[in-house]
Amino acid sequence: MIKIAMFSTADKVAGQGVGSAYLELINLLNERFKDDFDITINDYSKSDLSHYHTINFPFYLSTFSKKRGRKIGYVHFLPETLEGSIKLPYLIKKVFYKYVISFYKRMDQIVVVNPTFIDKLVNHGLDRSKIKYIPNFVSTENFYHKTEAQKLKFRKENNLKPDDFIVFGNGQVQERKGIDDFYQLALDNPDIKFIWAGGFSFGRITDGYDRYKNMIDNAPKNMIFTGIVDRNDLVNYYNICDIFLLPSYDELFPMSVLEAFSCGAPVLLRDLELYQAIISGYYHPASDRSEMEDFIKKAKKDRSLLEVLKKESDVATKRYSQDNLSKIWYDFYNEQYNLTR
Repeated sequence: MIKIAMFSTADKVAGQGVGSAYLELINLLNERFKDDFDITINDYSKSDLSHYHTINFPFYLSTFSKKRGRKIGYVHFLPETLEGSIKLPYLIKKVFYKYVISFYKRMDQIVVVNPTFIDKLVNHGLDRSKIKYIPNFVSTENFYHKTEAQKLKFRKENNLKPDDFIVFGNGQVQERKGIDDFYQLALDNPDIKFIWAGGFSFGRITDGYDRYKNMIDNAPKNMIFTGIVDRNDLVNYYNICDIFLLPSYDELFPMSVLEAFSCGAPVLLRDLELYQAIISGYYHPASDRSEMEDFIKKAKKDRSLLEVLKKESDVATKRYSQDNLSKIWYDFYNEQYNLTR
């Protein structure tokens, strides 16, 4: 049995995709490979493999211990992807960004959730041969198609009419997520309901906190900010929406998109290069807010456009299924273990 030490605080702050990805992996390993892998969480006793999901300083110090075995780093962000998310004083930001890369360089193996990050890590000085791409996934037991009766019940419980056309978005309230465009779409389309699930996971150090707090407090009548929603309840919002919209300017492999796919929601995204590399063909692309609005209005008039996207969501769900990813992770950990022998 391979002893794997997981190091993470990703689930300590609600509303973060990193935490969702971490929990999905832990659940998968415990459910399917309990006889193959001995999993510990934040335990500093001797292990064969140490898998770091977050970059906490105590974890960094632990990388100098021989007890850690082969060290695996999970890369969910790079310094440049933090721009527009958190606001730090210049000098602190410089030091922190160097620390991030230093942490990654301490690893024997790096795992990225998006292949476009490989070249960027190499540019930061990491060895290409030590970087592997493994995509995110979500459990279809937690994110699934609900019945029409269940959808109507949830709409009624939340004061939403059966015929309300709903555009739903999910993520932290920050500039990088494209929340400004989402908000403006609500202002420009009062006949459509816009719902955003998410809040300030970084609190007041969120870049633009005061402005976004004012935006939430003065939202138009057709827009609902739910705040941070428990992950187990998000399935309801994905199911009742007519369109899932994520207008982000920068992402890795957003868990919210996989969750929307798994619930059969039609997906509309800003057409980023990283999406083209991993989910091309499964979503409707839009280059800017104008194209987003154009598609939303067309889809409201012609629901057949949404039926096509629903089918694509189901195809994407099969591709990024637990069955497919469980084999990838099983092989990966065994390969890493063999390198220690």
